[in-house]
Amino acid sequence: MTIPALAEGLGGRLPSDNEKAAANQLRTILAAHAAGDAKLRVLEDATNRPAEITLTPALSNLLMELLRHVGRGDAVTLVPVSKMLTTQQAADILNVSRPFLIGLLERGEIAHTSVGRHRRIRAEDLFAFKKKRDAARSDALGQLAELDADYL
Repeated sequence: MTIPALAEGLGGRLPSDNEKAAANQLRTILAAHAAGDAKLRVLEDATNRPAEITLTPALSNLLMELLRHVGRGDAVTLVPVSKMLTTQQAADILNVSRPFLIGLLERGEIAHTSVGRHRRIRAEDLFAFKKKRDAARSDALGQLAELDADYL
């Protein structure tokens, strides 16, 4: 399995079987209470007193998505939308080669800035491009499926 340069597993490694099982168990618990604000109680080790945390539906969904990937054993990387990425990091996220990404930047398909002689891409701009690209791919696939259905 190849892990992109940007990706780091849990502490520099992929999740263990126990961590995958724990992630799946926690995801199941969160899913049962994701409709409204869920209250999560955690026992503190030192005092054995419960600490209560309120999880909004949006936060629950985000955690469930993260736990789904960990539960499958995937490497997970969180990228703040304000982060500036190198061209290699951006290429890894898009799963394309760095020269191909440079072509996208030079054609103006992805906004970027230059720092000295290096290009930097805001994560927000990269994810906007990725979302637009994925939507176009999905539409094209739908059109191909319709054409295929016409021939059947």
